[in-house]
Amino acid sequence: MARDSVIHVAGAGISGLACAWALTRRGATVRVYEIDRIGAGPSGGQVGALAPHAPDGWNPKKAMQLESLLAATDFWAEVEDVSGLPSGYGRTGRLQPVPDQHTADRLQNRIKGAQQNWPADKGMFLTATPDADLIPASPTGLWLMDKMTARIHPRAALVALAAAIVARGGEIILGQAAPVDGPQMVWATGVAGLTDLNTALGRKIGQGVKGQSASLDYAAPDSPQVFDDGMYITPHFDGTVAVGSTSENTFDHDRIDHQIDDLLGRARILCPRLADAPVLEKWAGIRPRARSRAPVLAPWPDRAGHLIVNGGFKIGFGMAPVIANMAVDVILDGRTDLPDLVALP
Repeated sequence: MARDSVIHVAGAGISGLACAWALTRRGATVRVYEIDRIGAGPSGGQVGALAPHAPDGWNPKKAMQLESLLAATDFWAEVEDVSGLPSGYGRTGRLQPVPDQHTADRLQNRIKGAQQNWPADKGMFLTATPDADLIPASPTGLWLMDKMTARIHPRAALVALAAAIVARGGEIILGQAAPVDGPQMVWATGVAGLTDLNTALGRKIGQGVKGQSASLDYAAPDSPQVFDDGMYITPHFDGTVAVGSTSENTFDHDRIDHQIDDLLGRARILCPRLADAPVLEKWAGIRPRARSRAPVLAPWPDRAGHLIVNGGFKIGFGMAPVIANMAVDVILDGRTDLPDLVALP
């Protein structure tokens, strides 16, 4: 492909903007189209947990995610440097209460897996004396701590990413759909894109999963994330704490309902310091989940030069650095040896 031609990117969520940023870094001319606004979809949520998969039972998907999480430090540092704006990125770690002795014993395999598969300075261990502002209640007086988990402020990160793209000569057009006949296209259009693929290909590529979260007024910017029974509590750099999220496979609407109140109630009990923290905002959105449960990065069948980047679900931000770099290799270098796990289901 000629480097002076324009590459169109459809979608200004994390997948589209990360691909556009990676393309500009390689000298490509990029134009991003977004029919609504930056982060209008699930990328504009609140939680921002860049949490690794469990390090035991190692497999290619876990290895790819680890590569991306490790790349995130330099990825977001450069975005901040070019844009002059904060992304809210920080490797603050994660704290999990240990409910019983059986779990504590079972976690030894996970700790050993971290020793084998994670960098030595980003391991996992049990502690009875966690160094944190937000300490979840633990029946055993033990907590599992890991140094690999990071956090990102989704909305701040998208604003910084968009500004970095523009600073490097890219263009972002809001309120307009991308042209469908561009010679070089990246389709990062979330749930709408998965629906289009289901129809176009005559099989289920993915679906939407509803999520709800909330933001609380409580400052603990250096405290580790808290994770317990599917719930994330993420302290952010701006003096807020995000609580989320639900995972609703069946839903009647995309609005906020009682389920986020139930989750907030659990969070306040788990972390008593949040008991009186005011709610700043509640959020609901539909996240794109591929049937494979892994992000999709694949050529669009029968559309030469068109690339699908979708299905980030809960790990879209975490996988963005490696997925974006692979997308650039496809678009600019003609790479065809993509891992099977990112193929269309």
